[in-house]
Amino acid sequence: MPNILLLGGTTEASTLARLLAAHGTAAVLSYAGRTESPRPQPIPVRVGGFGGVSGLAAYLREHRVTHLVDATHPFAATMSENAVAAARIAGVHLAALTRPAWEPGPGDDWTAAADIAGAVALLPETPRRIMLALGRMHVEVFAARPQHHYLLRFVDAPAQPPALLRHTLVVDRGPFSLDDDTRLLHDHAIDLLVCKNAGGTGAQAKLAAARRLGLPVLMIQRPRLPARTEFQRPEDVLDWIAHAASSGTERGV
Repeated sequence: MPNILLLGGTTEASTLARLLAAHGTAAVLSYAGRTESPRPQPIPVRVGGFGGVSGLAAYLREHRVTHLVDATHPFAATMSENAVAAARIAGVHLAALTRPAWEPGPGDDWTAAADIAGAVALLPETPRRIMLALGRMHVEVFAARPQHHYLLRFVDAPAQPPALLRHTLVVDRGPFSLDDDTRLLHDHAIDLLVCKNAGGTGAQAKLAAARRLGLPVLMIQRPRLPARTEFQRPEDVLDWIAHAASSGTERGV
């Protein structure tokens, strides 16, 4: 019988967790633990890291996991790379549940940045009011450009204030509507939106709000990841689990 380890932290992971529970499939949802109050889940939850590739491979073996599903954030590159390597070592079926990347449309003014450092380098010299829609992991890198005033929006209040000379912090949990994000950008007189190309619909309102207000967007591109089987619908992951369990196809790919 299938025994699933689901690497989560995204809306898609929660949707898949509900489907697995509804089908009575044995599964555990693993969080990195960066959010203090994650939403309740219908399957058992573990919180915390595994200790790199070797630790994850040991967990897969010890708990007799048959299928590893990587439904982490598209920018959780280290975890995704570790998942590919650990699945290969442990001989476990691996697939990723991903989101389609955002693409600019009519009325959008986007500039691409290869990574976080590239985004910092592309910021203007003239002081601006900038929304950093990045979560809380990488914002302090922007302290290298202290002339700007930064708007931050975190799910949880940080233990220590961000190390940015000029900033405003909003603590709030989505999903956010187009009107919500339009009001936020307008009320804080934002000149530029900086965000990661996370894709999906859950965090897309800020892009539509920027389009509505005629604001430029500095879009950080996704990291490159090792080759792996990918799906964009949770239902397709269920089909893959059933097929892989019944066919005995090669694992770890």
